[in-house]
Amino acid sequence: MADLNLIKEMVIKGQAAKVKELVQKAIDEKVRVQDILSNGLIAGMGYVGERFKKNEVYVPEVLIAARAMKSGMELLKPLLVKADIQPLGVVVVGTVKGDLHDIGKNLVSMMLEGAGFKVVDIGIDVPPEKFVTAARDSKAGLVALSALLTTTMVSMKAVIDEFKKSGLTVKTMIGGAPVTQSYADEIGANGYAPDAASAVDKAKQLLGL
Repeated sequence: MADLNLIKEMVIKGQAAKVKELVQKAIDEKVRVQDILSNGLIAGMGYVGERFKKNEVYVPEVLIAARAMKSGMELLKPLLVKADIQPLGVVVVGTVKGDLHDIGKNLVSMMLEGAGFKVVDIGIDVPPEKFVTAARDSKAGLVALSALLTTTMVSMKAVIDEFKKSGLTVKTMIGGAPVTQSYADEIGANGYAPDAASAVDKAKQLLGL
């Protein structure tokens, strides 16, 4: 009998091969795809996210858990599409123009995916227009901007100004080492997240979930 709690435990421990094996077993036993996703993969990643917020685990553990979750997601994705199971929401994620850092962005992407969002990662050094195009093309409800340098923070304002100019209604969230809530308020961003785990909570809040 498939054990969803064991899938959760293996995600927490970062055992990618074991997660894949257990997810396949659950699929073979005709366990509901939504249950495997919610009670196995998302539950495991959610637990890791909570511990990360409390500084009980650190970035390497989160990355290992995310890799384990992804190994299960690869098996589930075609079945989720077939069952027409919708993601919580669509989030465009990118590092702003002039900034080549991607660890924080990647971490946020993994945490959002782990919480059930569809993530459109448009990479690093992204100009404002590309954020707008990606949000429009993917019908995103939220755009998450990352910057690690004080010198590239100004690009965040450029992105938000570009969205205002475009007339596209989308929520914006910013984050990165030098970024603060007061800066988010100053440039008109809808939200600020101090770390990757908080980004999930903020995304849900901004999208009314």
